[in-house]
Amino acid sequence: MWERAPREPVLSEVEGFSRAKRGVGSGNALGACSLSCCPPINSVIAFPAMPCRVLICAVVFSVLPSLAQQPTIPSTGNPGLDQYRASRIAIFTDDFGELARYREANADLKSPALAENRVVFFGDSITDLWKIDEYFPGKPYLNRGIGGQTTPQMLIRFRQDVVELHPKAVVILAGTNDIAGNTGPMRLEDIEANYASLAELARVSGIRVVFSSVLPVHNYTPQSQNFFAGRPLEKILELNRWMKNYVAAHSDCVYLDYFSAMVDDKGLLKRDLADDGLHPNAAGYKIMVPLAEAAIEKALGTH
Repeated sequence: MWERAPREPVLSEVEGFSRAKRGVGSGNALGACSLSCCPPINSVIAFPAMPCRVLICAVVFSVLPSLAQQPTIPSTGNPGLDQYRASRIAIFTDDFGELARYREANADLKSPALAENRVVFFGDSITDLWKIDEYFPGKPYLNRGIGGQTTPQMLIRFRQDVVELHPKAVVILAGTNDIAGNTGPMRLEDIEANYASLAELARVSGIRVVFSSVLPVHNYTPQSQNFFAGRPLEKILELNRWMKNYVAAHSDCVYLDYFSAMVDDKGLLKRDLADDGLHPNAAGYKIMVPLAEAAIEKALGTH
């Protein structure tokens, strides 16, 4: 004849919840979960029904607001760009200009000597990846590039990363990520307005401006496809035309033409100058160095 298994006493609300959190009285891993207010089916612990329902409601209503507040970014139609933009939500919301990137380095930097021709290379990933100290040995040149940035972001940090470093000239290389829409769709006239604002900030600070052309891109490799798709050649050409015209009307600016030296007969970036179709490799930077040096000398009046 079988005997009924002894039952544990009904626990109070406090005792039941405490034991559930510790996993006491549970025959499987769920018993250790603090969200499991009701015992698994092989447990003989009895919990009061009302506290169990109250706890479930508390958990649900504490989770729902966080789910509802998850930020979303509108689709661009380019899956690669969508993924990139989603990965940068924290930057877009917390430090859009990415002022934190060079804040400490700027604070540690000494003021330039009286005869020092300090120059800041200011731009996006093409500048960020450029090992300025290796390609311009012995020169008082500073790299203040940040990968992925657009001109609205660069405007935010121009004072901190350029003006307050007291250079004699700034080499600006930007625009390709604006065209791609890294921080959202942008009209060409808005990009051009940002170029003009950068130049005006430099001008009132006594800093000579070198406007670098937007580089061509190519689609000759598998990894180049996404970069190429977001950067139509006609938009690159239009921005470069605008910069040429702006420089022609402002004697304190110099135009640095990387485009003409790096483009092939199809209007694309030469295949051997960038593996991913956008970012110059060592061969690409080797072409850019003398062009940049000549433009800097012209801006400083030392040629």
